[in-house]
Amino acid sequence: MGGRLTRVFRTFNVESRARREISKEKPSPAPRHPTSRLDDLADHPAIQEEIYRKDDRLLTLLKDVYVESRDPPVRVKDGGGEHLPCKQEEKRLTKLGHLGDLDVKKVPKGKISIVEALMLLNNHNLHPQIWTAEKIAVEYSLELKEVNSLLEFFIPFTVKEFPKETKKAIKAT
Repeated sequence: MGGRLTRVFRTFNVESRARREISKEKPSPAPRHPTSRLDDLADHPAIQEEIYRKDDRLLTLLKDVYVESRDPPVRVKDGGGEHLPCKQEEKRLTKLGHLGDLDVKKVPKGKISIVEALMLLNNHNLHPQIWTAEKIAVEYSLELKEVNSLLEFFIPFTVKEFPKETKKAIKAT
């Protein structure tokens, strides 16, 4: 409803307002500075003579200038030159488990893949005497301090099933 009301006021007496605006006298432009009028200067013969006169002193200086240019050597763009050189990391092959297709094939030394992390954590939980921190560090090319932190702070998920009689005992209490 508000749109209709504003449209009525906007279109009210449009033609007479437009005629009134058109019939107003146009404002006169601001006066220009005398030096900005190039047409007047071009008519003076002294200025024309000064423009076309050759200066012998400048011509002799210009003749002494010698410019020698050489093209830079042409480089073939193969797309490889635009990348910055990067440090080549030493990589090792992963110890693939039963998820070999899902795991990455090569890992930088000092790092392990997700599958390897789960495998070594599970092996350590199942056989802690065999899979010690020192053996894991040697096997996977890791630092001993990092392996100790990994074994201390990360625990893989374990599934535990309770016997049926235990479930009933838990519900009863």
